[in-house]
Amino acid sequence: MEITFIRHGHGEHLIDYPNQLNCLHPGLTELGKSQVIALRKQVVFAPEDVILVSPTKRTIETAQILIPNKNLVFLSPLVGPRMFPQNPEFVPFGCDQIYSKEELSHQYTDLKMVELGLDCWEESINQMDARRFKILAEQLLEWCRQQSGNTFIISHDGTISNYRILLGEKGLTKSDFLGEAGQYTIKNV
Repeated sequence: MEITFIRHGHGEHLIDYPNQLNCLHPGLTELGKSQVIALRKQVVFAPEDVILVSPTKRTIETAQILIPNKNLVFLSPLVGPRMFPQNPEFVPFGCDQIYSKEELSHQYTDLKMVELGLDCWEESINQMDARRFKILAEQLLEWCRQQSGNTFIISHDGTISNYRILLGEKGLTKSDFLGEAGQYTIKNV
């Protein structure tokens, strides 16, 4: 099985950086949308592939542009924004607040949620301690392994870096971030 991480396109919170980092639920900019359209020419989805999407507006918009309707798309707080490097003293930005289950069920009725018997919608993974994140993330990865196809995760730079480390990569820094509408595949997960 392969996992392909996809970083969302340029978001509204990056206009007038860093002054917009506390705006709530920023979407994609026109530049971000064109980046995702360009990425769509490079990414190939098989019908059995599963796509996990962070419950934020910019990642959902990325998925809506990128993914054909025949694939299974799931929202999960376990791929929501997560700081990198993790520091419990940092205050999370407003742009990284995930949608609640109620907001999602009203705004995105065609998308399903992955629960895994875990209730981490309220706390999110952004400031979760490393031990708890590892336990929950490993459960999500095990769920991915049980799917019939490959997994695509549409998320955020910090989250993707945290998962790459969990999957065995060492020495990652912010210079390893994928950047806007970037992708990175890990084989034999």
